[in-house]
Amino acid sequence: MYLARVIGTAVCTIKYEGLGGYRLLIVEPLDDAGEPCGDPHVAVDVTQAGPGDHVFCVGSREAALACEPTFVPVDAAIVGIVDEVHCP
Repeated sequence: MYLARVIGTAVCTIKYEGLGGYRLLIVEPLDDAGEPCGDPHVAVDVTQAGPGDHVFCVGSREAALACEPTFVPVDAAIVGIVDEVHCP
C-alpha cells in the first residue's frame, strides 16, 4: 500500500470488459513528507477520487482484487481517499 496524489485522468473509450464503469486516474506516489517519490502512473479508481485528492493505492495482485469481477488486468488501484496523515 502507498500514498499518492491524483494528478490527472486517462480517458479510454475502449478498455477491458472488467474495467467497465471504472475511471482511470493518473497518480503520483508520495513519500512520508508528502513529496513526490516516484513516476506517475495510471490506477483504476474504485473510490470516486478526483484531481488533487490524496489517496492510498495498492499494487500487483491486490490491485486486481479491488475490482469486481476480481483479477482484472490492473497494476494499481486506488482503494481509499486520505483525510489526514500524521507522521511522528
